[in-house]
Amino acid sequence: METLRQIIPANQEDSGTVLTIGAYDGVHRGHRSVISEVCRLAKEKGLRSSVVTFDRHPASVVRPESAPLLLTELDQKIEQLSTTGIDLTLVVPFDEARAKESAEEFIEEVLVKCLKVKHVVVGEDFHFGYQRLGNVDLLRAVGKEKGFTVTGMDLVGLEGEPARDHEQVSSTFIRQALSEGNLEKANNMLGREYEVVGVVTAGDGRGQELGFPTANIRINNSVLLPADGVYAGWIELVDGSIHAAAISLGTRPHFYKDGDLLLEAHVLDFNENLYEKKVRVRFVKHLRSQRKFDNLKSLISQLEFDVQKTRELMN
Repeated sequence: METLRQIIPANQEDSGTVLTIGAYDGVHRGHRSVISEVCRLAKEKGLRSSVVTFDRHPASVVRPESAPLLLTELDQKIEQLSTTGIDLTLVVPFDEARAKESAEEFIEEVLVKCLKVKHVVVGEDFHFGYQRLGNVDLLRAVGKEKGFTVTGMDLVGLEGEPARDHEQVSSTFIRQALSEGNLEKANNMLGREYEVVGVVTAGDGRGQELGFPTANIRINNSVLLPADGVYAGWIELVDGSIHAAAISLGTRPHFYKDGDLLLEAHVLDFNENLYEKKVRVRFVKHLRSQRKFDNLKSLISQLEFDVQKTRELMN
């Protein structure tokens, strides 16, 4: 997949593109259904398949006070898009000037001049441009003048079929499921295990004292973390190696009354130094909620059970 990070005029010899537009946060199964149709039509028409997305979630500029936390940072999103079979991803810088750009201006600059659009595929409820005044009807009207056609697709459920509102696969519903601790539902909608990326930092050493050393992982505060709890999952290192891990996410109520939220992972059968290393954390199974224990012995006993359960699940 080619990734383009600047808007430049298309080459005259370019045959044109079939494209879709959106934040594509999460690159979930609903997104992949749209992209699959883009790829199918592009192959049928002998054109390039393209995704137009943004370097940040548009809501972080338009309404920062209520912008959603991200399911994927930009690098993760591009990585996931590269697995869809798409030919080109255009990453559009989104700032205050872009937020004030009309839908018609966006179509002309990005779709027509940069990508030589021949066909657009979007969700039937798609909106874009200043004050979200652009929609499928506007795309179709402008398309008649500029020489491109439009497909508006219904949002789909887990099986890829058109679905009612509460059954649809969407970034909003995935965020809701993660926040409620329904990891299974979130992972089903994503079509993969939910993943966050962070850097291992020094902690207070409590895990080491208890016999369960942990990697404390700092996550960008713009990224959504699942509900507090203990999870079985994977840790992937920069060298590509993947290790089973018992993952704890919470404020450590046994030790602190008002502790900071901490993501830490006990990596099974692993004793290398990970400080300042970048890691991926994948959440596979929710094991239990966080809680305060009566005594240290009870806590250690529970940690032993969590690690054993993780070992069984990840094997």
